Amino acid sequence: MAKAMKSKPAATINEYIAGFPKDIQKMLELLRATIRKSAPKAEETIKYAIPTFTLNGNLVSFAAWKSHIAFYPAPVGVEGFKKELAPYAGAKSTAKFPLGKPLPLALISKMVKYRMKQMSEKEKVRNKK
Repeated sequence: MAKAMKSKPAATINEYIAGFPKDIQKMLELLRATIRKSAPKAEETIKYAIPTFTLNGNLVSFAAWKSHIAFYPAPVGVEGFKKELAPYAGAKSTAKFPLGKPLPLALISKMVKYRMKQMSEKEKVRNKK
């Protein structure tokens, strides 16, 4: 179950993270820093009321829930990581990281870099047209 939304959704990632308890904030900031380090040119925004990084389109998003932090590497970002993501199985294109357990930062970094490669290839095809 999602955290109860305020009357108005967060306008920035800072505002989104600030709406959670300190322990969850630390996890969200660590996830954010890992994404930022893996994709330094990506821009931060809020899309669909959750933190999203964009680079030639949506790169990855994340959200805090009652029992986990969800990581959304867009529709096709989990394909090459099925075995590594098995303990974090979520919906088709979602990884669920349990609260109170260390985030798999190396895996997250690999997934972000994979998504950057996908987006770069997509952009090259788009520019050829």
